[in-house]
Amino acid sequence: MTFFKSSKHLRLLWSLLLLSVGAAAGFGLGIFCGAEPPVGCRESDLTPVPDESFVSPASASSLETSPEPEPMPEKWVCLTFDDGPSKTTPDVLSALNRAGVKATFFVVATGNNDKYLPLISEAAAAGHQIALHSASHEYSDIYQSSDAYWKDIDLLKERLSPYVRADGLRYLRFPGGSTNTVSRRYGGRGLMQQLKEEVTAKGYAYVDWNVCAEDAVGGKPSAGTIFRNIVRETGEQTQCIVLMHDSATTRTTAEALPDIIQWYKDNGFAFLTVEQAVPCPRHSKKPRRACQTADFPGLWCVGAAYSAA
Repeated sequence: MTFFKSSKHLRLLWSLLLLSVGAAAGFGLGIFCGAEPPVGCRESDLTPVPDESFVSPASASSLETSPEPEPMPEKWVCLTFDDGPSKTTPDVLSALNRAGVKATFFVVATGNNDKYLPLISEAAAAGHQIALHSASHEYSDIYQSSDAYWKDIDLLKERLSPYVRADGLRYLRFPGGSTNTVSRRYGGRGLMQQLKEEVTAKGYAYVDWNVCAEDAVGGKPSAGTIFRNIVRETGEQTQCIVLMHDSATTRTTAEALPDIIQWYKDNGFAFLTVEQAVPCPRHSKKPRRACQTADFPGLWCVGAAYSAA
């Protein structure tokens, strides 16, 4: 599975704009994907094949153009880490910093990792992106309803506020992914679509992945297994968002990280944070980038949204 074979295709990708206009409403842009989910990420708590809808619908009359952005590298990778900070996070940060690589951390603040929350300030100061994941990561709580989900996000931002400017965090990752099935047990089949629409309206971006390290699906895989999983799932792809974890139970991910970074370097990948790969211009009245189904055939799930406010 490949993405774009030339910079021409890449420029075409970023020139497509989706602008949805409504009275007293924000604006949204969506990045939509329709590829099969990675092997090892099919468990009921993770995202299955994505649904076939845009994050933010737009009418043809609302399409506009904007100045062409700076060219993106033809091969890039975003290393992302969920469920930290924890005792694993210092080793992850050390590996990243030694390699001069910036990553994106989708953080939690469950009440059980309070002593590690200052690591968020350290990561941000080192140039890594901090993004939202969940306060509790309890599916039965956060997916009861839309109100329950946003209450969890508000609590997460409150707990993060001593360590980072929480109101400035505009990227999030749904626990289980944006088209997970576990949410149906608690909030019904339509809940995730409702949440994605609300994410757009509120000016956030949601981000999933197209490469899964399979480091948190049980069995405590070795560093070698995690490395091989990532190499296998990257395959022929040239734009990758990699799902890993820096939780207390995924210490081998930190052990595998130097080899993972070196492999991507050896294969010509540039390292980006998610916001570098998928800008979310909250304060702009026009989106910088957007794309449709055919433009991002390999990226499993990425949704971006922004607000005119």
